[in-house]
Amino acid sequence: MGRKRIAVLGSTGSIGINALKVAASLKEDIEVVALAADTNIGLLAEQASFFRPDALSIRNGVLAGKIKKMIPGHIDVLCGNEGLENIVSRKDIDIVLFAISGTSCLRPLICAIKNKKRIALANKEALVSAGSIIMGLAETNKVPIVPIDSEHSAIFQCLEGRREYLKKIYLTASGGPLLKLPGKKFNDLSPEFILKHPKWKMGKKISVDSATMMNKGLEIIEARWLFGLGSDDIEALVHPEAIIHSIVELIDGTFFAEMSIPDMRIPIQYAITYPSRSRAELKKLDFSTIRNLTLEKPDLRKFPCLGLARAALKKDGAHPAVLNAADEEVVKKYLAGKIKFGRIPYIIEKVLCRYRGPKTGKITLDNIIDAENWAREEVLRLCH
Repeated sequence: MGRKRIAVLGSTGSIGINALKVAASLKEDIEVVALAADTNIGLLAEQASFFRPDALSIRNGVLAGKIKKMIPGHIDVLCGNEGLENIVSRKDIDIVLFAISGTSCLRPLICAIKNKKRIALANKEALVSAGSIIMGLAETNKVPIVPIDSEHSAIFQCLEGRREYLKKIYLTASGGPLLKLPGKKFNDLSPEFILKHPKWKMGKKISVDSATMMNKGLEIIEARWLFGLGSDDIEALVHPEAIIHSIVELIDGTFFAEMSIPDMRIPIQYAITYPSRSRAELKKLDFSTIRNLTLEKPDLRKFPCLGLARAALKKDGAHPAVLNAADEEVVKKYLAGKIKFGRIPYIIEKVLCRYRGPKTGKITLDNIIDAENWAREEVLRLCH
């Protein structure tokens, strides 16, 4: 079948770095054709020297000029949104792996789908904010979107050959660093404490979202679009051991769960090699050492962000985009020491309650961008 040619957008983040580890381990089957990053030109230059891609993209022209001096001259250096769209349009690329955070990936993602590239998606914000647009385009262009989030990858795998029988989805959550901590202590928590996740090594924003459980709320919205279920058919369960990555229930009462060690290289490799599988030289589960596999409902009083996400999903329209943008801005404020941790859900709820934009009907990309811009400005007003 030949080597699969991939582009990794967001190659210097945690998902991108793990994706390149997978590519290196499967070098006989995978060729890295293009890389893109935001501002980390030092690491991007190292990656380019190792993989020798045909093209790189970086945020702006100043950084592009700097990295040109750090890499071999035969690699094309692009920049900005045009650079990303140029990469995802290349005829020599089969798979585009999106590890860019935030909704900045919306336009290159849409461009990749229109160019009929297979999508390995690690960005949840795109589906949260513009799920109907993205999935509609994917269906029209017959482009598979294979999720990389461990929970959605688990569901995707469990549904292979069974999708028509799907009844319900159960997304698992480790509970993050606050699972056993009383809610009354939340206001005093420093970013240093919040960023120490007990199971996963992640970026700062997603680590805060894991602590508030907004991450699980966003994943509920993402699952709605990926798997075509209503919000009432998608549940979240706290599973501290992080071994069961999600569960699906079929119409006949049968349940399927995907289980593995908590290592993001597993869902990344599956997304790249899909629909086939390749060997992975990773640590395996030893069931003889597992004493408990616990599952319980989350405490919505401690973690109100879960309820806010469900409310935004039920209102539909541009509300999920407002939720997502408000969360991004509030998390920035918290990490910068401008607000206390306990204020995060309060401010997001205020923004959602004040939103008066499009609620129903066909939502356009411009509607979504307008809603997000409004939400960001509203957070700044509330935090002033």
